[in-house]
Amino acid sequence: MTQTRIRVDHVTRVEGHGNIVVNVTDGVVEKCEWQVPEAPRFFESMVRGRHYSEVARITSRICGICSVGHTLASVKATENALGITVSTQSWKLRELLKHAENFDSHVLHINILAAPDLLGAPSVFPLVATHADVVARALRLKRLGHEWGSLIGGRTTHPMSVVPGGMAAVPTAKELQELRAKLVAAVPELEAMLATVAALAPQIPAFDRPTEYVALSNDKDYGLYDGDIQSTLPDGTKERYPVADYRQVTNEFVVPQSTAKYTRHKLDSYAAGALARFNNNYDRLRPEAKQVAEAVGIQPICTNPYMNTVAQAVEIVSDVYESVALIDELVEAGVALEPLVEPARFGTGAGATEVPRGILFHEYAYDADGICQGGDCIIPTNQNHNNIQHDFEKLVPELLAQGKGEQEMALALEMLVRSYDPCISCSTHYLDVGFKRRATESR
Repeated sequence: MTQTRIRVDHVTRVEGHGNIVVNVTDGVVEKCEWQVPEAPRFFESMVRGRHYSEVARITSRICGICSVGHTLASVKATENALGITVSTQSWKLRELLKHAENFDSHVLHINILAAPDLLGAPSVFPLVATHADVVARALRLKRLGHEWGSLIGGRTTHPMSVVPGGMAAVPTAKELQELRAKLVAAVPELEAMLATVAALAPQIPAFDRPTEYVALSNDKDYGLYDGDIQSTLPDGTKERYPVADYRQVTNEFVVPQSTAKYTRHKLDSYAAGALARFNNNYDRLRPEAKQVAEAVGIQPICTNPYMNTVAQAVEIVSDVYESVALIDELVEAGVALEPLVEPARFGTGAGATEVPRGILFHEYAYDADGICQGGDCIIPTNQNHNNIQHDFEKLVPELLAQGKGEQEMALALEMLVRSYDPCISCSTHYLDVGFKRRATESR
């Protein structure tokens, strides 16, 4: 008997800790698992006994990259529980902030986290020497995303301006017009980035696994900030559900190899994220974004999970053009600080928004004094864990049949996880990539 074991620890370019374990004997897959060993973080307990004005400040700390989305979902849940309907101005400013987060995170993932795989580099640092223009452009676009988010949210990470009842601070019309000018000026940078994506797209692994795709959807726009829950099956069948019924869609359950819960709906698993949004809401993309989709070779319904990164590139273009339109509407209507809308009742409410990694749910219950009695948060990466596991179960036999070596298989599996752009601890690496093959030789 001969045994070969490959173990790669601390694989970078994802957030949090997860393990890939594959054991094969005589060509038979004995074990194929996506494992999550992260410890519980107890945010749902932290909000108990806190006033409604404090809850979003706490839950925004769930994630430093998706803190805008957590703030928005949290505040929307609180407002639904308190019978609050915000003004049109507040709604549009929040949409503008949501686009900033999406843009900022996608630029990071495409250029810093995913690109090294397609360029044969272990990280972004070697690319500074070989592809300096790509790295510099990514940093300039990242800076734009930070400035954009800071203007609307007060700061990019853990925003302060979004509060129950509206906005605690608003930008001036002049500041919005300056932001608009920066967005328009960045279009050539975006076009250059998209040309790079198009050039690298043929190197994305060819893998196909139809699944269910779940995202927010509405009849007005692409559905990043608000909408109903929509499920799209591989055959194109679509169904919508109120956000209040999110538990009927997520159906969380526990598995032995993961401290994170799994989810499933109509099929054995479902996907959330940019590709899920693209498959659900393609018809409501702006024309500029559809042109990009055609240029980079992605059309709905796309069932290759590796293409999630390409879907992110399409969304970046949508974010910019949607935001330019929102700024024009805000400036035309006039921007002024408004009084916060006061609670009309105290009860239970759910809220949802799309964060870069997929659909995010928050729900809270408040007593008559506005004190939180309990909360529930379902993170998009948790919703993707089950889908990653099913991807593995299909991908590993295919890689074996193609005669791939252990290093090639390990890279393909790592790239698959990275394509989901996961926030595993919702942290900066996943851990313990192990591949073990055992073969019995006749003597």
